[in-house]
Amino acid sequence: MAKMSDPLIVGRVIDDVLDCFTPSLRICVTYGNKYVCNGYEFYPSAVATNPRVQIQGGDLRTFYTLVMTDPDVPGPSDPYLREHLHWLVTDIPGTTDATFGKEVVSYEIPRPNIGIHRFVFVLYKQRGRRTVNNLPTSREYFNTRRFAAENELGHPVAAVFFNAQRETAARRR
Repeated sequence: MAKMSDPLIVGRVIDDVLDCFTPSLRICVTYGNKYVCNGYEFYPSAVATNPRVQIQGGDLRTFYTLVMTDPDVPGPSDPYLREHLHWLVTDIPGTTDATFGKEVVSYEIPRPNIGIHRFVFVLYKQRGRRTVNNLPTSREYFNTRRFAAENELGHPVAAVFFNAQRETAARRR
């Protein structure tokens, strides 16, 4: 079980997006040459293109689903539109990266308008290839827990998140 000092608990990812779980794999998320570490802040301009997401510790006979969501829509003080789906990739073979999977919902650039938003990457182990069939019809009002339950994905095997806030013109220079 997670410890109280776990960054996913401190960052309220556990509770707001996920139930408590024990990671069994590691995902390595990079934007260019910058690694995503729990709670680090990125400017939206630095995350404008698809990240590279590598699965570490899996095997090629197992398939995974990757979800990227923003639980702080429209703003973290009143996230009544929680959650917004930014990316969904299924059928990712273990030990590879997300480019080998099936992109179901294309990557959407994080563009927070109000406050500091969390962007959460969650990895689930699938029961088999092509077993994720209950797909979202919209990016809005997405619910990671419900999606996992509808597709019988069980608990996550890995998760990581970063923070981002609106980027002023001065920051982009």
